[in-house]
Amino acid sequence: MVLGLSGIALMVLVLPFKVKKIEENLEPFFLVMGFAAVTVSGLWSWTLVVEALKAPVIIARLPIGIFQVVLVVGLLIHYFNDPFCNGILHLASKLGHKLFLFLLITLFGLLSSVISVILTAVLLAEIAAALPVQKKVKVELIVVSCFAMGLGAVLTPLGEPLSTLLVAKLTGPPYFAGFSFPFKIFGAYMVPGIIAFALFGAFWLGPKLHSKREGHIAHSKETLAAVIIRAAKVYLFVAALVLLGEGFRPLIMWYFQKIPGEVLYWFNMTSAVLDNATLTAVEIGPTLTLPQIIGIIMGLSIAGGMLIPGNIPNIVAACRLKISMKDWAKIGVPIGLAVMAVYFVILYVL
Repeated sequence: MVLGLSGIALMVLVLPFKVKKIEENLEPFFLVMGFAAVTVSGLWSWTLVVEALKAPVIIARLPIGIFQVVLVVGLLIHYFNDPFCNGILHLASKLGHKLFLFLLITLFGLLSSVISVILTAVLLAEIAAALPVQKKVKVELIVVSCFAMGLGAVLTPLGEPLSTLLVAKLTGPPYFAGFSFPFKIFGAYMVPGIIAFALFGAFWLGPKLHSKREGHIAHSKETLAAVIIRAAKVYLFVAALVLLGEGFRPLIMWYFQKIPGEVLYWFNMTSAVLDNATLTAVEIGPTLTLPQIIGIIMGLSIAGGMLIPGNIPNIVAACRLKISMKDWAKIGVPIGLAVMAVYFVILYVL
């Protein structure tokens, strides 16, 4: 089983960068890998099948999921495309590009904990699509913003499944976690991180928004079919991650028991390709100390921005702008490693 899951993990990490067809069709590829992982682990059950089918359309037992949000917002933008795009361009011009980007990344980073990271990701992708710049600049904006939203989504159980599971796992003694628990514990780490990403994005990308050298790229409106296909692709991707995470659960549990906290922080870079909610469910428990919990969640939250499968906003934005795994990794991996190193010093050295 260990050899089989290790082989699947290697394929997940390598093939999207090496095989063009897989790079262009990540959703079915991850679904196949999810099927393979669950089969190798011998964990097939009717409950798992239902969970994989329901995960994209139900959040916290509410009939509102990522599929519906992506589809509905996509349809609204499709039918009100011109006023939306004109409004974004007017606002960017009025505020100035650096201030516009700073406020955009900060606001979406914080809002991801209140209106959920799904909705902020959909809106971010549409705003990036509306900006008249080259695709490379749009990708850079998306990646930086998704890092910020990945941090912000942890601050309340409304943000994403990771924070919901965190509170659920620590509801009893000794932590008695409630709604405000994530903000109390992680606010001091996440909020400065969001602001740092916003400043970085503003000064790195601000000049590119009005640079003549970047070229003026007209916004292309999505067709109705493209909106529906995008929602379906997101559905497949989320279902695939549920299967992939469950399939790797035995391997993660086996290694988790043997890894010291400082090493576990770096081990959680696996959340770049695995569902971080699954990793949270496996790793978090009331027997852990607070520093251990902080290290685990920080590692998962930061590493989730490094590759497309690592976080919900990455998947949504990559589907909208047709960002390849390779293009995302060129920006996400260096930024992620640098931020992981900074937080490692803060958490384990200072």
